[in-house]
Amino acid sequence: MKQYSLLAAAFLALSLSACTSSNSARIEDGSSGIDSSMIDDSTLTVGVESTDNYNLTPEERQKFEALKRDNVIYFPFDSDRIETRYVPLVQAHASFLRDHPEISVIIEGHTDERGTPEYNVALGERRAKSVGLHMQNLGVDGHQMSIVSYGEEKPAEYGSTEEAFSRNRRAVLSY
Repeated sequence: MKQYSLLAAAFLALSLSACTSSNSARIEDGSSGIDSSMIDDSTLTVGVESTDNYNLTPEERQKFEALKRDNVIYFPFDSDRIETRYVPLVQAHASFLRDHPEISVIIEGHTDERGTPEYNVALGERRAKSVGLHMQNLGVDGHQMSIVSYGEEKPAEYGSTEEAFSRNRRAVLSY
């Protein structure tokens, strides 16, 4: 078991070191006004555990539960650009996190099965970072967010149809 853990950690380290990262949160129509040169993506951390023991009012708890259900941003093929239609969703999560600095989120990047595993891990990371950087530009502390890429390893839908592919190209905000 220990050998498996070491192999998994080594694979993850090699996969992530092969990834190219970009300091830009991409939005399809470019209307965000984000100056990505001011963002330091090194504050986005990996491995921060979240907990559900928060002192929230009943109204805040209800909003938090709704955000946990509406937590997926889908991407076009081979892209890490946040489509305009998902900007309000990202803004809602960012607003909640900004108001509750004790809460953290894991942003999971996913891809469809096309492409090599290494490429898909890199693309999943770019998708997760794109969402994280956009939220950081909206005032969320980088230490509240963790980035992980699963590439093609955790599909939302199995199959080789365009519908299945489109449901797998996503970033998931997990609290």
